Amino acid sequence: MSAGSDALHGLMDVDPARLFVKGIKAILSLLLGLILVTLLGGIVAVGMDLRSLFVENTEHVLRRVLVGILILLAVVEVFKTTLAYFTEGRVKVTFIVDTILVVMLTEIISLWLKGGSWQAFGLLLAVITALAALRIVTIRFSPSSIARYAGDAESAGH
Repeated sequence: MSAGSDALHGLMDVDPARLFVKGIKAILSLLLGLILVTLLGGIVAVGMDLRSLFVENTEHVLRRVLVGILILLAVVEVFKTTLAYFTEGRVKVTFIVDTILVVMLTEIISLWLKGGSWQAFGLLLAVITALAALRIVTIRFSPSSIARYAGDAESAGH
């Protein structure tokens, strides 16, 4: 066999699914690194906001710091969701709902601190209520809890 046919034969043995998974993991590794850099930058920014406590109105500075910290917590939730996909190869709906809940709660607190309108509060509260209900449903009807309840029913019947 020639060297050209050996190279062609080697290319034919490449599994596209494995190649896809490796590509996704490489991209997710970059994304996780980017999220960590963003988190560190956010911590530095919040720390720099604290310096203005001595020259600006304390209430305004504390509001900015609080909103900044809440946004950082939302970034942590995004990191956890991305890491879960990286390690498990799938994202649980509860992780996504948790992330959105944290972001929406951050928005409602931010709106409250800035003195937003009642209509905006009502809309955000409706979204948070729907997400909380979805969170309960996803936990109650997840495959692991259904299997657990089936196991409990079997053991109760014996």
